[in-house]
Amino acid sequence: MIALSLAEIAAVTGGQTHDIPDTSVQVTGPVVRDSREVVPGALFVAFSGERVDGHDFAASVVEAGAVAVLATRPVGVPAVVVDDVQTALGALARHVVERLGATLVALTGSAGKTSTKDLIAQVLGGKAPTVFTPGSLNNEIGLPLTALSATEETKFLVLEMGARGIGHIRYLAELTPPKVGLVLNVGSAHIGEFGGREQIAQAKGELVESLPPAADGGAAILNADDPLVRAMASRTKAKVVLFGESAEADVRAENVRLTDSGQPSFRLHTPSGASDVTMRLYGEHHVSNALAAAAVAHELGMSATEIATALSGAGTLSRWRMEVTERPDGVTIVNDAYNANPESVRAALRALVAMGKGRRTWAVLGKMAELGDEALAEHDAVGRLAVRLNVSKLVAVGGIEASWLQLGAYNEGSWGEESVHVSDAQAAIDLLRKQLRPGDVVLVKASRSVGLERVAQTLAEAGTEGEVAAR
Repeated sequence: MIALSLAEIAAVTGGQTHDIPDTSVQVTGPVVRDSREVVPGALFVAFSGERVDGHDFAASVVEAGAVAVLATRPVGVPAVVVDDVQTALGALARHVVERLGATLVALTGSAGKTSTKDLIAQVLGGKAPTVFTPGSLNNEIGLPLTALSATEETKFLVLEMGARGIGHIRYLAELTPPKVGLVLNVGSAHIGEFGGREQIAQAKGELVESLPPAADGGAAILNADDPLVRAMASRTKAKVVLFGESAEADVRAENVRLTDSGQPSFRLHTPSGASDVTMRLYGEHHVSNALAAAAVAHELGMSATEIATALSGAGTLSRWRMEVTERPDGVTIVNDAYNANPESVRAALRALVAMGKGRRTWAVLGKMAELGDEALAEHDAVGRLAVRLNVSKLVAVGGIEASWLQLGAYNEGSWGEESVHVSDAQAAIDLLRKQLRPGDVVLVKASRSVGLERVAQTLAEAGTEGEVAAR
């Protein structure tokens, strides 16, 4: 974070200083909410949760080097006391962002946010110092914490914005006003909470509404291939830049193909030129993500050649998102277990088939959460798709939603031979340990609450222990 005195922090947040002998003392380290992340010079934010109250750690964090605590009550050590910690954190982020002078890039969408954010961060990071959202910390707490990690050297601040209701993105954009806003797609993630795709589109479009006019440098990067996203052009005064496969897209891909290992290759076209890209990531769905990142980078002054080079070298920055482990025994494990929705699962299944050409493929899938009344139909459809794509074996893991996955596969024609329903992660591990053989490719994917990363991690480690015999 840029250095701020405790007096300045109190003024920005509307707080009162307590137990601070000298309010000119500066916070020079990070702003953190986890006591284990405290380093000398830090500001500790004391959130009160259902099980843990950050105020209880006040003495220990100051002992560890924190300059002060942002709290809702005096804690016996240097503190800035505010009415509401979350509101104060947001105000502090807004203050720092206004002082930075960095270009803010914000993105949202139903699927692919984190992968695209990681691509943008790597492409822009090759041009100038860039700070970006770690993992999926894209809510009203994670976003300001990310913004506060920027320094005077930061030129680009790339922020992922999530939403679970109308008004959420508008609030985040008020905390960290973006100059460039990217909307990837409108799908069915959280449809149970929103009530429908139109409501999701309404929420996602709050991002482009927050952008400055084109005359002031505002740019809305929109997916030309998603009608609900493309329609957002009417909701912004910013310059509109389209990306996608449409002939009308400003940034588009031609000659898209997958390498033998399932990595996308294409000719990138931008308004300023064209260049070839071969990605390190797996799956054709990353072409759209790459085009989105390219559109942002082009708008910020990068050439087609610079963008293509950066995209070709970009890897996975966030864990459990198409992480590929090649075991010594020839088994390939694809850990995509961080989260799941119908769009991302369909993309992952197609990536699995591309990667597993000529090999046995396994789809280990679990519940897709927050689908509301669409849950049965969407799980059934994914099970059917696995059969249509000729996935060798579907392992549906968990409760009722998993049974819908398996039933969809059965009704599509697996007849119970290519699909199986198991109760939990351990049952899936036991099954795969017995049946995997060298050369198999295994995809593991479900909503975060299912915890299927344990399956992927256990299987990835098994190949080094000789647990799977060559057959």
